[in-house]
Amino acid sequence: MIRRHKGFSLLEILVAFAIMAVALTIVLRIFGAGVNTAVISEEYNLAVQIAESILARTGVETPLQAGESAGTEADKYAWLVRITPVAEPPAAGRRFQSRQDQSPAQPSRKLMKVSVRVSWGDAAERQRSVQLDSLRMIQEPVL
Repeated sequence: MIRRHKGFSLLEILVAFAIMAVALTIVLRIFGAGVNTAVISEEYNLAVQIAESILARTGVETPLQAGESAGTEADKYAWLVRITPVAEPPAAGRRFQSRQDQSPAQPSRKLMKVSVRVSWGDAAERQRSVQLDSLRMIQEPVL
């Protein structure tokens, strides 16, 4: 009578551990990539909030004059505000003229482009940035 042992052989246990190790490695890489993506997403969200805040303050706290200004937020995010005048279309191309255009006492209006760029990261890491652009109208006083 041949007696068979119940249970797993050593070879079967080693193969099962190898399969489990490969599966766990793949799962851990997936979770690690997900955490890394969440961190990057949070950095982008914060950069957009900083850019929106600076864009909202431009023209209210600081005058809308052509030029650049720069600064940092939270010792990580560097921002740059660039204000440039927008070229006006030629006056000959106008098809209609209103009475307001003929009035000499009206203040002249000027269109300005406001660009806010927020960047972060260091030289070893890939540099990331967010840029928001807006157009603002200013009135120049009548002389």
